[in-house]
This record gives sequence, C-alpha cells and structure tokens, in this order.
Amino acid sequence: MATITLRPGRERPVIQRHPWVFSGAIDAVHGEPADGEAVDILAPTGDWLARGLWSSTSQIRARLCAWDPNQVLDEEWLRERIARAVSGRAGLANGEDGACRLVFSEADGLPGLIVDRYGVYLVIQILTQGMEARRAEVLRALVDLLAPRSIFERSDNDMREKEGLPPCGGLLWGAEPPDQIALLPAIAVGTSVVPPRLLADLRTGQKTGFYLDQSHNRVRVAAYCQGAHVLDCFAYSGGFSAYAARAGAASLTLIDTSLPALDLARQNLALNDIATPADYVEGNVFKVLRGYRAEGRRFDVIILDPPKFANTQAQVNHAARGYKDINWLAMQLLNPGGVLATFSCSGQISPDLFQKIVFGASVDAGRDVQIIERLGQSPDHPILLTFPESEYLKGFVCRVW
Repeated sequence: MATITLRPGRERPVIQRHPWVFSGAIDAVHGEPADGEAVDILAPTGDWLARGLWSSTSQIRARLCAWDPNQVLDEEWLRERIARAVSGRAGLANGEDGACRLVFSEADGLPGLIVDRYGVYLVIQILTQGMEARRAEVLRALVDLLAPRSIFERSDNDMREKEGLPPCGGLLWGAEPPDQIALLPAIAVGTSVVPPRLLADLRTGQKTGFYLDQSHNRVRVAAYCQGAHVLDCFAYSGGFSAYAARAGAASLTLIDTSLPALDLARQNLALNDIATPADYVEGNVFKVLRGYRAEGRRFDVIILDPPKFANTQAQVNHAARGYKDINWLAMQLLNPGGVLATFSCSGQISPDLFQKIVFGASVDAGRDVQIIERLGQSPDHPILLTFPESEYLKGFVCRVW
C-alpha cells in the first residue's frame, strides 16, 4: 500500500479525524497509488495516522475513512458502513412512498457517496475516485441490503469534474423509474404532522429529484402559517407552500424563475386537494420583491429558500450581499409581527456569518427582528462533529416588528 507523509504541523486535523487531506499538506508520496486506491497517512515522524482513498487530480488528495490500522477498506467495510448509515435512518421513511437520504457522504464515513431513497427507488451520486473505483461493490451492497426496485444514478455534480471524472447518469440496476413519483418526505421521529404527498422528478429534478434536506423545516415553518398570507420565494416545486396550506394558510404566493417548477408546484397542491388561493409568479425574486415593495404589498409569512449563492470562498462576499439584499427586501414586505423564515444552503456561509448578514439587513430595513427558531438540515442529513463542512444548511425563523 502506498503511503503519504504529511508536512510538519499538518497532522493535527488527521488526528482529530477530519476526513480531508489537501495537496498542500503532503510532504511526500511513497509508491504510485492509483486513483481510488487505499493509502496510509503518516505523520512527519513516520507514525501511522489514518487510511483513506487517493485522488491524483483533486485538491483533496486523500479522503480518510479509517483511523484503525487493522481496518481494511474492502467490500466488507463498504457494506458495513452502508448498513450503519441505513440503520441510523430507521423510522424516518417507512413504507413504499417514504423518502429520505440514506447515505450522506463523509458524514456517514463514505466520502463521495450519496444514496437517496424515494419509496422503492434509489437515486445515487458517485462523486469521488474512491467511490468510483468501488462502483460495483456499492451496487451489490445496496441491492442486498435494500432490495430496491431500481437504482438510478445522477452523478452530474461539479465535484466529479474536480476529481477528474466525467458526468455519469442513468439506470444502473432494475426497472426504469417513473418520470415522477409521489412521496412522503421524512420528518423527525416523534413528529405528529402528516406531511403532504409531493412529486419528485428522479431524472431531471434538482439534486437527486427533490430537496429532502428541508423536510423537517417545512413542518416547523408551517406552524406559523395558520390564517397567514404566505409568500414563498424560490418556491421550486412548492414544498413549503404545500405544508403551509395544510396548516391553514389564507393565501399563497409562489415565486420562481422556472415555469416548469411552478407547474410542478401546481401539481403538488392539486395532488393534496389543496384549495387555498394561490398565485404563481414566474420571475427573478429580487425584481419581483422590489415591485411588491413599490406596490405596497404586505405578507404575514415570507419564506426565503434561495439556491446556493457561494460555491467557493472567493464568492462569499458577493453571496453575502445577495443574502443581505433579499432579507432586507423581505423585511420591508412583512406586516408588523410577521414571520420571516430565511435559509442559506451555501456551505461557505457559516451560521455565524449568516446571522450577521440577517442582522445587517434588519438594521438597514429599520425593523426590530427576533430569532425565534434556529433551523438546519433534516435528520437524514446528519452533521459529523469532526467534519463541520457537513453542516451546510442553516436557517432562522424570525419575528419582524
């Protein structure tokens, strides 16, 4: 097995079980590891530290998987890790129409592997050299452990390009999945709310077909929507709106740049026999909100769930301005005592920075704003304490006076 010796002073993150070894931390490579091959990580003193999977093209040269020198990264290890991840979601998505994330990459000790369950169908992403080299083993484990009707791949993520891998997708096993599937997104264990059924597009929808990471937050935000006039910004397929309507919202306004997404939102409300008056607005949210401000429109609840504004550290300042602008506009459109549910899914934006951004928006808007709930990704997207990067979704429910 090839070995990687770290530069002096670079061993601390490895000892603390952070799973990434960057190229700049490497002093020497002993041997010629193939992409995806297991490598041992050594301290500058030569002491063994960890074992990971090699990638020659990524800035993250090794993704660590084991801190036990006796642990072999073989098919048995892979199967056990997948089984452990699945067992950790017990009770989150039962039945043939339940949906949740079963494997969450590094957070589950399987760097570069995403597995989402949509009822009897699985959608996977294989995003790193280590998992690409174990593609056949991954499929065998999923078939044996979960007996799905099909396994469909959506590995079109930018990460594959950074790993020197081409986009990859299509049916991998079983029968072709339908174009759309009605599902019940997972919510926290013990939650009594019966969620609406929502449509997922496994072939072309966002992520692997649906935003599973907001499932729990839709329940929490809906708690403030009874009798409210609700504005759902970046609405996509109307998940937040469907929950708000179930909670007794008086009216819904959904804004998105995508007309097909709004059509899917219409279908979702119809699927659940929702008769709440709804207005579907195709347009740029920033421009539409400025227009509403000029018209003097007001709402009781505003939901801001924008796409990722920052993909790299270099984009953080620009993203911060965007988040501040959208929150500033929303605060001006809320009735006194109204509720703002605001989110950021940009991993580069920390929870502390996001709070500072919302604070700055409140000062500029001249409104008193109280945080009444802090929200994060749903329980099927766990945060590994030794890998803070696994916490990417953060949100606040705010009272705006």
